[in-house]
Amino acid sequence: MTFKTLIIAELGINHNGDPGLAKEIMAAAKTAGADVAKIHSYKAEEVMTSATPLADYMKSHSAKMQESGFLAMARKFELSDNSTESLKAYAEDIGIEFLSSPFDVTSVHYLHRLGVKRLKIPSGELVNPFLLQAAAETCLPLIVSTGMADIEEVQWAVSFLKKFNCGPLSLLHCLTQYPAEFCHVNLRALHTMQDAFPGIEIGYSDHTPGIETSIAAVAMGATIIEKHLTLDRSLPGPDQAASLIPSEFAAMVEGIRHIEEALGNGVKSPSAPEIPNMKIVRKSLVLREALPGGTVLSLSQLSAKRPGTGIPARELEKVVGRRTKQALPANHILQWDELV
Repeated sequence: MTFKTLIIAELGINHNGDPGLAKEIMAAAKTAGADVAKIHSYKAEEVMTSATPLADYMKSHSAKMQESGFLAMARKFELSDNSTESLKAYAEDIGIEFLSSPFDVTSVHYLHRLGVKRLKIPSGELVNPFLLQAAAETCLPLIVSTGMADIEEVQWAVSFLKKFNCGPLSLLHCLTQYPAEFCHVNLRALHTMQDAFPGIEIGYSDHTPGIETSIAAVAMGATIIEKHLTLDRSLPGPDQAASLIPSEFAAMVEGIRHIEEALGNGVKSPSAPEIPNMKIVRKSLVLREALPGGTVLSLSQLSAKRPGTGIPARELEKVVGRRTKQALPANHILQWDELV
């Protein structure tokens, strides 16, 4: 049975605080084949102080945003509880899982009461013991992003969560850059994390442009893929440039599903479609010349030619020195019962 990668469409704040736009993106995620649609849940004043600067990528995205500051931007994109509940109900109506990343303890408790299936811990909260404890104590499955972290910090977070008897854990390799440069992605870290955390699912949160790294991550064993989705990259907002549009997201999903099938079971053996071709493509031992009965076969009298319906060419050493039972013509495909 083919393993199915969990594909998360990250709406994040690409809705720009508009629940109607969020629903449109959710619908696009469902159509594109995503399993999960994810938003951000936070109370701006609990997440940051007014002294929090904008990241460089946010500054370059909008001069207006730069003037207003990070806290003002966060307030603008913050969804009310009513909006969040409406989005969860809408997701259930269209048949896609609703997920959210809480950025503060209050939001952890709120999402738990709301009845989400699991929680997604964002990279910035990996080293926040207040939020990690609250998340662990819900006993919900946790998907934890690890952007900006070294392996020791990830180990600390895993140990901390387990101390509070957390639910099942998954970890996502991530590069916290929007959009992420390919030269910094370091997909081989997936193998490092797989070795460091046996028994924990390892996935990839992808901020690169395009779809290649997500597909490659699945080929390297990632079992969860998270990728930003927007309806239009020209919309305002800091994450739009690092997002796929629906047609691109659908192409990514298709590529991932193809890779899942292509990975197979790891056993090196002929597959069912190959077996009929073996008799056509492989070669048999064939006589270079006509030979009388009783001839002791030598290497110079033999060649390998298609079809593979006679003695397989790889049996050459077993045939040299054997004797023919009867006269055989040139180009004859040898059979075992013709030899003594």
